[in-house]
Amino acid sequence: MGFRGTIVTYAKETVFDYNTKVVHDFGIEKNTNADKGLCPNIEIWRQGVHETIEMLGEGDQLAIKTTGAGPVVTDALAAGDPLPKQMFDALRDISLHCKRRQVRILIDAESQAYQGGILKAGLDLMREFNRDGYALVYNTYQAYLKNATSTIEHHLKAAFDENFTLGLKLVRGAYLATEQRSLICDTKKDTDNAYNAIAHGALRRQIGNIGAEGCTPFPSVNLMLCGHNKESVFSSYELHQQRLKDGLSTVPVGFAQLHGMTDAVSFGLLRLGSFNDSKPEVYKCSTWGSVTECLGYLTRRALENKDAAGRTLDEYVALKLEAKRRLASFLFPYSQRSPKGITK
Repeated sequence: MGFRGTIVTYAKETVFDYNTKVVHDFGIEKNTNADKGLCPNIEIWRQGVHETIEMLGEGDQLAIKTTGAGPVVTDALAAGDPLPKQMFDALRDISLHCKRRQVRILIDAESQAYQGGILKAGLDLMREFNRDGYALVYNTYQAYLKNATSTIEHHLKAAFDENFTLGLKLVRGAYLATEQRSLICDTKKDTDNAYNAIAHGALRRQIGNIGAEGCTPFPSVNLMLCGHNKESVFSSYELHQQRLKDGLSTVPVGFAQLHGMTDAVSFGLLRLGSFNDSKPEVYKCSTWGSVTECLGYLTRRALENKDAAGRTLDEYVALKLEAKRRLASFLFPYSQRSPKGITK
């Protein structure tokens, strides 16, 4: 169908609900009896992620939820402490496995109670594995957070100062129902504007002061734009292509949407032409695990789909037009030919 590949996520995770102060640990065993000082939850998670990697083929990517490793890890993340050695060793082991398989790693954004530590762990992995203009590891940045741009600026500066490639995966954000509301943009329009500003800024190689004249130069960046907003996706692709045509510097970019959502956007991207005759890199995202492990993911998708009426209408119109086109080509085959002596 033209997709570059699939992004597969092992669903096991922990979600902290700020409103109820309840920790939801989906599919994580309560038994924490350790053998030889090792946490069994971390080992179970590590094995599950390695199993996911074995599902992947050329062009596919791995997404991971760090909190799936259980309370020893989430307690450290929430406290701002370094990850347990066993956990960081597991992340390095996973990174080496992905490097051998030529599979990139997208570290998912999660609850804000844990996100600061998750981003730090991602940067530590980037310092080791993201070299020579290629990002093996990506952090995920949520545009609906008011501090998203400033966080990205700090990470861009670190990438320039320490000479590594920043893997920048951009999403709008999916934890609205469980997060502290004051941290999130006041309106959807504010979130849309923030997403577009970050995406377009990365493609122009200037976000905030990073890349501006007289300031810190823009570092090496690999960009992954994840989202279902047609305007954001298509405007970003068009900007990237225009800069290539004009001989202006930009960054490598891929696009991703969830399986079963906004296929019209995904296929629409694939139909677009490109400056060098190569197709856009478009991915579809899938999540796997037991029903219990997938509950957090399924709940977020259910809430997200409450706002999908507009997208559904767009896809209905597109499907209706395509059905008419196919019916016409079947009933009137000669009317579809190019006009060389053939009556239309």
